[in-house]
Amino acid sequence: MELKIWLIYLLAVIGLSLTPGPNSLLVLAHGALHGRARTLWTIGGGAVGFVALIGLSMLGIGALLQSSAHALTVMKWVGGAYLVWLGIQLWRAPPMQLEALPSAMGERAVTGGRLFRQGLLAAISNPKVLLFYGAFLPQFIVPGRDLWLQFVVMAGTFAAVECLVEFGLASLAHRIRPWLQRTGRKFNRSCGALFGLMGAALPMTH
Repeated sequence: MELKIWLIYLLAVIGLSLTPGPNSLLVLAHGALHGRARTLWTIGGGAVGFVALIGLSMLGIGALLQSSAHALTVMKWVGGAYLVWLGIQLWRAPPMQLEALPSAMGERAVTGGRLFRQGLLAAISNPKVLLFYGAFLPQFIVPGRDLWLQFVVMAGTFAAVECLVEFGLASLAHRIRPWLQRTGRKFNRSCGALFGLMGAALPMTH
């Protein structure tokens, strides 16, 4: 990928990683219950799930590019519209529910493998995530260049940023959860505005 495109992608990924989602909530809960060190298993499982979903999205994108030279342009505009729609939904969403989990969950011996599986399932169990990647990734694909090399760069960048952000959430779980409860609606609206801006601007960046 060209450095300019990668930097835009990096900024977009950082913004996306800060938006609320099932994995973020799971990491917050595990960070509060088990500490940041053990929550690394949860974070690792989520990263593997995200990379797998990005790979599946790239398979579909590659198939479309082989069938039509204009498919990427269409995908960018349709994907941009979908991101705007997601932004509107997030703007309207109620604050995240971050009630403390039952104490029994924290008292049971939880293995690293179990935490890893929970992170993995949280990442791959939502079919909307696959649709989201199908809308987001085409905005940064450069036609004529190796699609799978671009996949490695994009998936690696996304996984690295997601892991760093989630590790920060796990480390500050006790402080962040009350803050999100107090400012949840404003936070959702800020994230929704980010989605809307990306959806409107990204299709026109190339």
